[in-house]
Order: sequence, then C-alpha cells, then structure tokens
Amino acid sequence: MAYSPNSPEARDIAYHLHSYTDARRHEETGSVVLEKGDGVFVEDIHGNRYIEAMAGLWSVALGFSEKRLADAAARQMAKLPFAHTFSYKSNGPVIDLAEKLISLAPVPMSKVFFTNSGSEANDTILKLLWYRSNSMGQPQRKKIISRVRGYHGVTIASASLTGLPNNHRSFDLPIANVLHTGSPHHWKDANPGESEEDFATRRAEELEAMILAEGPETIMAFIGEPVMGAGGVVVPPATYWEKIQAVLAKYDILLIADEVICGFGRTGNMFGSQTYDMRPDIMTMSKQLSSSYLPISAFMINEKVYGPIADESHRIGVLGHGFTAGGHPVASAVALENLKIIEERDLVANAREMGERLRGRFHALEGHPLVGEVRGVGLIAAVELVTSKEAKTALEAPGALGGKVAAALQARGVIVRNMLDAIAFCPPLIIKADEVDMIADRFEAVLNDVAAEVL
Repeated sequence: MAYSPNSPEARDIAYHLHSYTDARRHEETGSVVLEKGDGVFVEDIHGNRYIEAMAGLWSVALGFSEKRLADAAARQMAKLPFAHTFSYKSNGPVIDLAEKLISLAPVPMSKVFFTNSGSEANDTILKLLWYRSNSMGQPQRKKIISRVRGYHGVTIASASLTGLPNNHRSFDLPIANVLHTGSPHHWKDANPGESEEDFATRRAEELEAMILAEGPETIMAFIGEPVMGAGGVVVPPATYWEKIQAVLAKYDILLIADEVICGFGRTGNMFGSQTYDMRPDIMTMSKQLSSSYLPISAFMINEKVYGPIADESHRIGVLGHGFTAGGHPVASAVALENLKIIEERDLVANAREMGERLRGRFHALEGHPLVGEVRGVGLIAAVELVTSKEAKTALEAPGALGGKVAAALQARGVIVRNMLDAIAFCPPLIIKADEVDMIADRFEAVLNDVAAEVL
C-alpha cells in the first residue's frame, strides 16, 4: 500500500521495528495507527472506529478513557515522579500496592517483587528459583516444567518457558533446564472417546513420567496459566489442575500460577487460581494490574519461597537483582486506583455476566460450518475455526482461515486476535450487553461471508 511520504503510516514503516509482525510484510502494508479511545472503542487517525474485543493485549480492563487513572498518574507525577527500590529505598505507592496485593492473594503469600512486564516477572522468577536452590544446598535442582502452547513471555528465559514454536525459532531457544509437557487442550489433543477426566489423568501421568525420567531431585517448579491465553484460550478440562497439583505435591515441586492474563477478574474471579482451586507458591501479575495504562508487573511469593532467598541475600550481603523502574511510584499509584475501581464497580461480576452472554452467543453458532469449538470462562473466549468438523482441520495452511476471519472482522470494526485458526475474544471488563451483542453480530456476519468464500 502506498502512503504519502510524511504520513504516520509511512514514517512508522521507515523508523519502527514492530513486535509480533512480519517486518517485510509491514513494509508493504503498514499499520493501523490508533489515535484515541473511549470506553471499549478505539479510533484510528482516519476516523475509523473499532470495538477493541481484545482489550489491547488482553489487558485494558477499564477501557480506554478512565479519567481516574489519568488523574492518579498526574497526582503522583506532581508529587514524586520517580523513586527506585534499590539499596533500602522505597516509596508510599509501592508499599500500599504490595500490601493490597498480599491482601487479595487467594492463598497465603509473603512478599511482592515488582517488575515492568510479565516477561520480566517470569524471567526474574526463574533466576530467583535458581538462587533459592543454591541457598538450600540443592544445586542440581534447577529444572522447570512448562507446557506446550503455554505463554510466559519473550525475554530469553521467559520465551524458553513459552511453549510456542515461533518464540523459539531462530532465537536459539529454549535454554537448558526448561522442559515442556503436554497441552491441556481436550478438544485438540484427546484420544478418540477420551473423557475430560481421563484426558486430565493422562496429562498428569505424563507429567509424573517426565519428573521421574529427569529425576525429581532436579525439578524445582512447574509454571502454568490457569487458562492459556496466547496459546489459543485453552480452558483446562475437568479435574486437570487437581491432578497436576497432586503430582507436584508428591515430589515437592513448586507451582507458579501465571496470572498475567487471568488476574484481576478475567476468569470471573479475582484470580484464575480461584477459578480452578489452584494453590500456587508464586503468582505472576501484569496487564490488568494497571489496565496497561502504565507498565507494571509483579509476582507474589509465599514464605516457603521467600525464606531461602532472604537467607542467601543475607549470606552474600545483597540480592543482586532489580530494575530501575521496578516499583515505580506513578505506575504503582495507577495500579492502586485501577484495583480500587475494579472492586468499587464489581467488574469481576460484570466479567462473569458479560462473559456468559458472549459465550452464549457463540454457542448458538456451533452449528455453523466454520465453527469447530467454542471455549472460554469468565470474559475470555475463543472460537476454533474449521472447514471440516469431523477432521477438526481448517484450510491447508495453518492460520489462513483464522487470519482471513480476523481481517474481515477488523474491516467491520472489531479488533480480535487469531492464534492460528482460533479467534480470541477478551474485551475490557467494563463492556455492556449491547457491546457484547455488537461483537457477536459482526462475528456471525463475517463467518457467513467467509464460509461463502471458502466452502
């Protein structure tokens, strides 16, 4: 596409290397350049208006025009625009936020460590767990188990935890000591006639077999999203987390719940861990923590994790890790206000109600020839697209059908994300019934248009 030389699109092509983008294709097509937002809607520089059915990157809980968050940022910016947390320094907002997060934790937690993104948080967790194993006199206990299709970030360590091929290809990843066990996706990975419970049992048995093959004394932790996000909105089958946790407990392996997408209401509870009765030792948080108005992330650790880390820092004389902007006072102030609004407006309940409405509309489409599976919980959902329901396959090129539907939806004013042939929906927690229906109506129309083209 040709753009005028001084247009934002042309300058974006000239100067900007984008995340998760085909760089050469970007040179040809350019980007949608967004200019403003209002509630669940965003608008580009040409005045085209879109309903943001992905809440940005699974994250803008309060929508795109919450004045209270802007005001909270301005107040703190005027009072104390920056403070670090190195060398026995702190600030009021980060102390208040740490206390608030500990109070919200679904299981007893001891301390909060602040970072700037989910990737940084998970990277730090891996590093600190190596540190912990050394403190405990267990230098061989350095392996961590993640899952195929899990998503945990893009830094070297967190991308290694991620179980998606494109996060590893040509990056020389994953690094050593990172293992991947099977995905919990029953529809895709179950054997013929295998029930959800039987499938969950098999996945737990496969996990135990991996632990025994590697040596239980070498495994320090298991990391998992309560509901997989970027891997396709994979909802765990019945009894899955119960059985996985039983295996981990048997071998004294820590459980890390990656709540970066699930946390703060997305699954219909404050945390995904509550939705699935998980009892994590560590919880990673970001995205909806501040509605992504400012970068902030964190993880909580229980006393079992904290104690050996604290002991090792005392032996050495310092915990030699941290980030300049970790625990930033402005980001912390915004996060505090964001959590206050989520609670005041009971947006967790709204997520349950609107999510049920959205999934109901999608379930009504299960007879459509392009719909293979509808899945979701709370206000996160996915529709798996197929051209053959029996074979559970789409077009010859994986992702071609999903890309076609996502592009057609954008042309109709709905921003979604396709993970191969799964179309994900994750709108802001503030969404209303008529806006849910707008998404569903346009999705149905697109399915009909695309079906006429490909079938």
